[in-house]
Amino acid sequence: MKKYMLPVVVGAAMGLTATAASSATLDDVKSKGFIQCGVSQGLPGFSNPDDKGNWTGLDVDFCRSMAAAIFGDATKVKYTPLSAKERFTALQSGEVDVLPRNTTWTMSRDTALGLNFAGVNYYDGQGFMVRKELGVSSALELSGASVCTNTGTTTELNVADYFRANNMPYEIVAFEKADEVVQAYDAGRCDVYTTDASGLYAQRLKLTNPDDHMVLPEIISKEPLGPVVRQGDDQWFNIAKWVGFAQINAEELGVTSANVDEMKGSDNPAIKRLLGVEGAFGEAIGLGNDWAYNVIKSVGNYGEMFEANVGPDTPLGISRGLNALWSSGGIMYAPPIR
Repeated sequence: MKKYMLPVVVGAAMGLTATAASSATLDDVKSKGFIQCGVSQGLPGFSNPDDKGNWTGLDVDFCRSMAAAIFGDATKVKYTPLSAKERFTALQSGEVDVLPRNTTWTMSRDTALGLNFAGVNYYDGQGFMVRKELGVSSALELSGASVCTNTGTTTELNVADYFRANNMPYEIVAFEKADEVVQAYDAGRCDVYTTDASGLYAQRLKLTNPDDHMVLPEIISKEPLGPVVRQGDDQWFNIAKWVGFAQINAEELGVTSANVDEMKGSDNPAIKRLLGVEGAFGEAIGLGNDWAYNVIKSVGNYGEMFEANVGPDTPLGISRGLNALWSSGGIMYAPPIR
């Protein structure tokens, strides 16, 4: 990997102050002709391979969106399956270029690992799944339970906080790989499976008898999930941020993969800027001015990605909830392109 350059001040002659960061990652990605994307080892709806090795999911679509922005071709992505324990090391070392792997944005991860979170693509929270035959309807009834989860995640600390706050003893049963957790829970080695609620709905599909299990109503944490990049390359950071923002703005503006060509003729200034008809916003991040058009045309807006991968008409059957637009009762909101 190329070493990052120190920031310098540019534009002084115009009375402007700006930061010029190294374009090392973008240059490397263009040179090799694809993005190396860190994903889970198999989480339906977010990043999951089929029997032919074709990856799909909300996190996968983020990588496809970045490829569309950079290359005009959403297929120029290669995927590296990573456990929760090894994901950050893979990004730090340059093994992957971006990590959209259902990863929670926390202060320590954002400040102590040499990494930057580039936004949120799914607002989640930790929950609990149990067998219906256990006869419980609330997490407050789990005193003395054995709890299966992943190592190297925020879930262990959240469980400790929740059970301690409610004066309930418990036993943790932890594994490195998500499939190991699923298999242990399915085999009865623990009473409870805990992870992000979205993950519970996804992993339930892998159980021998999915309908025999239920997700309890309690959400015990805030888990904003989003893509991560290395610190030190502001250009790459900006690309990752604005790809996500563009898709949220596109949904709000009513721009979809089906009507994006028609929308290029819109009189709405915000749509003109989004689709590169006016302004030079692509140039500002080292891309063509049709970068967002290519993203929306190839992959869709945020709502399209949600509905295709995790929405009510998918096996996961998740409602938009917090992930609805701010104008529709949720908290999904993006800065404007202007």
